[in-house]
Amino acid sequence: MKRDFILVGVLLVVAVFSDAPWGARGSAHCKLTNSGELRPHSVSITEFGAVGDGVTLNTKAFQNAIFYLNSFADKGGAKLFVPAGRWLTGSFDLISHLTLWLDKDAVILGSTNSDDWPVNEPLPSYGRGRELPGGRHRSLIYGRNLTDVIITGDNGTIDGQGDIWWKWFRTGNLNNTRPHLVELMNSTGVVISNLTFLNSPFWTIHPVYCSFYEIGGELRLVFWMNSHVTVQNVTILAPHDSPNTDGIDPDSSHTVCIEDCYISTGDDLIAIKSGWDEYGIAYARPSTNIIIRRIIGETQSAGIAIGSEMSGGVSEVHAENLRFVNSSVGIVIKTSSGRGGYVRDIYISNVTLANVDIAIRFIGHYGEHPDEFYDPKALPTIERITVENIVGENIKYAGFLEGIEGDTFLNICLSNITLNVTSESPWNCSYIQGYSDLVNPETCESLGEKLSPQNYSDCYHLSNHLRSSINQKKGAWFLSW
Repeated sequence: MKRDFILVGVLLVVAVFSDAPWGARGSAHCKLTNSGELRPHSVSITEFGAVGDGVTLNTKAFQNAIFYLNSFADKGGAKLFVPAGRWLTGSFDLISHLTLWLDKDAVILGSTNSDDWPVNEPLPSYGRGRELPGGRHRSLIYGRNLTDVIITGDNGTIDGQGDIWWKWFRTGNLNNTRPHLVELMNSTGVVISNLTFLNSPFWTIHPVYCSFYEIGGELRLVFWMNSHVTVQNVTILAPHDSPNTDGIDPDSSHTVCIEDCYISTGDDLIAIKSGWDEYGIAYARPSTNIIIRRIIGETQSAGIAIGSEMSGGVSEVHAENLRFVNSSVGIVIKTSSGRGGYVRDIYISNVTLANVDIAIRFIGHYGEHPDEFYDPKALPTIERITVENIVGENIKYAGFLEGIEGDTFLNICLSNITLNVTSESPWNCSYIQGYSDLVNPETCESLGEKLSPQNYSDCYHLSNHLRSSINQKKGAWFLSW
């Protein structure tokens, strides 16, 4: 498949005059968005026969309204207003230059009839459904090959009513992988903000291949001054025992901003992915330039996860100002022999943990392969991971850092970490190489070499403030937020 690369000239100018990588600068593509942007045309879902009684199925009303609004796409776009009420619907597709706006008392309810969620082909970077061979149910709100699409409101609610899907999953009564609440594919200029998402059947918000736009069968990589996907000021909730209800999962996407969110779900709060084993390796669509900041949440899984599906590569991730409580893991990288790909140039800083089982975890033998055709010799490259400025109370274990024999994880840098650990063996490390400084309790021997000016370049994005602190031996310091 032919891939063209289109660069906006002004971005090239920015790149020429900047010493730091674009992703490292964070604010370059995380500025506040105008999700309330006025569209010249606006209609209410009630104009198309929708009934907000929580019983009447409104799928046709949503589909017809959006079909009508498509005629305004080249006239400044349009807004679909969802007023107060409980609007039951099956899956519906968005269009470009559209704002879907929910009133503060509006609730979009996902149908509990699986026939109202059509089945799509599997993603090419996965080769099959994530849970079952074959296809996957389309998300409740779906879009493909879109630009300039906004999903927002005055803190209205989108409720997937996932209970029935969780029951079908647990009892083995599904023929296809469960749906997301929102999935946008091959899209740019996406904003999701100021909403509450409840009870997703599967992963909640799933931007996938967002940086590529399909035109006439060709994939074009488009660079914007701001992010391709921005998720701001959202609340995502699901019971802690609900299966695989991840919060936000950027997948094979370029330039994503996630900030100011509260997430409490049954699986990873934010999980960065890029394809599964041989399919992800062949599709070769990485996730890169990901900014995550000011996230609060709790889960029975991890606060920030990379993987386990990371075969297309993950790089340039900056996560800062995070607070995770009552959770299994704070930060995790999940991979395995057979994954291939890479995780590199990751920076995580300013994290507060409380009542967390494991603060930092690397899993080198996660397993879960799509089929028997994966190559067990396809080893992932894990390198240049910096974790600094972490505090934690009532932590069972500081870190389980497990690389892969014959595939050591390199240049893992830990700095300014203070954890109140209850276990007598706070660290467990294997096949890990790196550096540490100002870490309490003292880390494992393989990370025992101290950070110094001689090895700064091995550590990704080590902060200037920390370098100065280490040089002057002034001890630990913490940033507040």
